[in-house]
Amino acid sequence: FEIASEETDKKSVYAEDDRQAAREELDSLKEAFEAAVQGANGEEVRRRVGNRIRELEQGVVAMEERAMED
Repeated sequence: FEIASEETDKKSVYAEDDRQAAREELDSLKEAFEAAVQGANGEEVRRRVGNRIRELEQGVVAMEERAMED
């Protein structure tokens, strides 16, 4: 995620691929999170990890928006 953000800021030739990889990894992470929330300790997982997932998602969306501005 950090590399994708840096490459987007630099407008490098790798930026688009890095953003796509970041989005794919975020989607995978969200799927794993949703599966974990359905488990025995779901509320604990949601409480401990939910905010971080939302922050990461907001960061990826912001990065994608920065890329569209240019």
